[in-house]
Amino acid sequence: MKNYTIEDLISIVKRLREPDGCPWDKVQTHESIKKDLIEESYEAVDALDNGTDHDFANELGDVLLQVVFHSVLASERNAFEFKDVVGEICEKLISRHTHVFGPDSAGDVDEALTNWEKNKKKEKGLETYTQVLEDVPKYYPALMRAEKIQKKARKSVGFDWDNIEDVYSKVYEELDELKEAQASGERERIEEEFGDFLFAAVNLSRFMEVDAESVLANGCGKFIKRFGLMEKEAQKRGIDLSELTLAEQDKLWDEVKDSGSL
Repeated sequence: MKNYTIEDLISIVKRLREPDGCPWDKVQTHESIKKDLIEESYEAVDALDNGTDHDFANELGDVLLQVVFHSVLASERNAFEFKDVVGEICEKLISRHTHVFGPDSAGDVDEALTNWEKNKKKEKGLETYTQVLEDVPKYYPALMRAEKIQKKARKSVGFDWDNIEDVYSKVYEELDELKEAQASGERERIEEEFGDFLFAAVNLSRFMEVDAESVLANGCGKFIKRFGLMEKEAQKRGIDLSELTLAEQDKLWDEVKDSGSL
């Protein structure tokens, strides 16, 4: 493979954007490709967890392409260029690591994070505790956002549960309220209470030191794999899953589960 540079990548993207370039690339905007940045980031993480080093490098390249693409779009409207993006992150790393590049000290991870958050709050002009919570991006997956908001509430003012038993009680309380809402048949109330229940569940995962977003993703994967084993078992018996009753499907599911295959 040829040794390309970041300048090569920028030039390629600019060429694709020229009048005689790629019909797709030259009509894109920040808005039209913003979801691609999120999707490519997830694919990179997936490659890190499940792929080879080559896969990971390949997907990181896709993430980098999104950064360069947005930088080129910005340069076309005289907003900023890729070098400004590099400059911003370098300045941020230096200004927030005052325990490395400044007068502060940090003997452990917690102290380092405290310095980071202190400097971040100062840079962004966050004057109230509420503003610190509001600063958590709305584009985060909801479970991840809930965990970050809870952690910031704890770190900022100590607003948190004392022990996990109190969290369990809150989860049960929210579940009871959800049952009441469901019985009422009021859609808006049901949605509100379900949100409260999930928020409480994230509190529980946090106290267990479990990442809710990751374990739910793992649970989704586990469900698909077990479903696949169930379908294969049905095929061995000459049965189509759609032809089984729910009770029969549940029985087959339990057989696969009890077999220890997954």
